[in-house]
Amino acid sequence: MGDVNAPPVAPSEDRPAPLQRTGLVEQVREFIVDGISSGRWQPGERIVERRVAVELGVSQGPVREALRLLETLRLIESLPNRGARVRPFGERELAEIFPVRAGLERTAVELALPRLAGHLDELEAQNARLAEAARAGDLDEQIRESIHFHRLVVGHSGNQLLTSVWEGLGIEVWTTLSLRLHRTEIYSKSAEHARIIDAFRRQDPSAAQMLHDHVMNYAPLTCRPS
Repeated sequence: MGDVNAPPVAPSEDRPAPLQRTGLVEQVREFIVDGISSGRWQPGERIVERRVAVELGVSQGPVREALRLLETLRLIESLPNRGARVRPFGERELAEIFPVRAGLERTAVELALPRLAGHLDELEAQNARLAEAARAGDLDEQIRESIHFHRLVVGHSGNQLLTSVWEGLGIEVWTTLSLRLHRTEIYSKSAEHARIIDAFRRQDPSAAQMLHDHVMNYAPLTCRPS
């Protein structure tokens, strides 16, 4: 017979549940972002919560939360009585996103430059992976590795607010949309990164502007300053 006086399960044993739920929402968000980037869901097309939930084997709650997060990134819009749909993307959205991203990364380099000399091996190893993806002709991997380079630089700024704002821009999806929908070329990115790394090595103050201009090369031509 069990011990009727045994203490109840401690609340701490239930604490991982919210973390698991948060992780689940993030996984659903990434799934939807990948779907938008790959063209599975076209601009203006409805994303049905129930269908996504069934496909992923989850409840509709995490899907709904993921869609709300994407709405804050202006990737999704909710319509009364019609659910969520992919926002139409155009030159205006890209013209707003890329100068903001470029400005943030310029500031990140200005803050990070004194300490970047200690992280050159990390940046060079990452850039080697980008070059390998380019040789293999793997566009998706090139996008991932290129963004990883920028994420490393921003992270080394040591400014959590700047990093949070940068992450909140939805860098992956906007970069991919620019490359795929607006035929922006991802040309010689590893070579450009190598020149930027060399500027970091020399502690060249112009490195901040170099990274700014490099980011603007991702934008459609009509979004770049003349």
